[in-house]
Amino acid sequence: MRIAHFCDSQPGRPDGVARSVEMTVRLLRAAGHEVDLYRPGPLLGPDVRSVPVPFRQVRVGLPFTPRLADVVHVHSTGPIGMTGFRAAADWAVPLVATWHTDVVAYADMWVEVPIGAAWCALQLKLGWSPREFLELTRPGAVRRGRLIELGKGMFARMAVAIAPSEKTAAGFAEFEPAAEICVLPTPVPAAAPAPSRTGGNVVLSVGRATAEKNPELLLRAFAQVRTARPDARLVLLGVVQQRRHLIRRIAELGLAGYVRIHPPVPHDQVPGFYRAADVLAFASTTDTQSLVLAEAEAAGLPVVVADPGLAARPGAAGAGRFTCEPTPDAFAAALLRMLDDDALRARVTEEGRAAVAAYTPEVFRRRLEEVYDRAGKVRHPSG
Repeated sequence: MRIAHFCDSQPGRPDGVARSVEMTVRLLRAAGHEVDLYRPGPLLGPDVRSVPVPFRQVRVGLPFTPRLADVVHVHSTGPIGMTGFRAAADWAVPLVATWHTDVVAYADMWVEVPIGAAWCALQLKLGWSPREFLELTRPGAVRRGRLIELGKGMFARMAVAIAPSEKTAAGFAEFEPAAEICVLPTPVPAAAPAPSRTGGNVVLSVGRATAEKNPELLLRAFAQVRTARPDARLVLLGVVQQRRHLIRRIAELGLAGYVRIHPPVPHDQVPGFYRAADVLAFASTTDTQSLVLAEAEAAGLPVVVADPGLAARPGAAGAGRFTCEPTPDAFAAALLRMLDDDALRARVTEEGRAAVAAYTPEVFRRRLEEVYDRAGKVRHPSG
């Protein structure tokens, strides 16, 4: 089977989409499939020619012509992803799409989201009026309603829509999908067990510190943690944008000297941060899955998640993750309990490792192949 994957995240970009796509392509090729991967690259190179966006860790793909495939798999809705939408329609082949990013939740935080949405509507030929396009400029409920209409246009073209979590699948109801819905999280490789730690004080956060990741919740909760445990320290790994704002808020909350800020590091260095921490604090409520959670669990680091929607571990039944409501009081209490309760830490650590061991990359690959087989039997939606 020839499968064409379309992704707007460039190689090396510190996000879960790029890593998910790279793993997916690698697994499929190892299983004997012919896989074409279209993703942004420099002007000279094997990937799609692209240009960088100033002050963003983003590259925008330039127009290109993909090769004919049996199945199109789209992972994003930028220029490269939209090329995938058009290719599936032109070739009359099934379109499979993984909804890695909650663009509706991001719309009021990133100006490029409504701009990109207008462009997508034009590419999909949705026939919006000028008034409808202008609705994308109005924050809140009006913009959200217009984005839902865009999502309906996208889902109408899919044979299968892949959700990385049950939370994300439940959110698909807004788009009134006719496509099959499949919950298929991205796996992470098992890791060597780390030595157990007790009585520690290091709280770790991995990822961006921009608004959609809710750093304000994390800092306010950690301020309460430090009041109860004056020796507590917070490590923020992966900070690039909004660094000055973050430093200012750290000072305003009286946390200067207790928070260390690190830029992104090569992915093979991240496990060292997991093993040097005592708990992973996850404050975001906009993520569709977050590979960081499973990666920490693979390394033997217990996690506290301020999003009950992400309680279920990929591929695991039974006990879910240790979650709390996304308020500073609840998050601080949950972090303190994880730091202080050795029995809880041991149980959560073991459950996390077991879930990673059970949901292997091979299990993911077989399920994805089944998705492609089913998609091939679905009548192709008109473009």
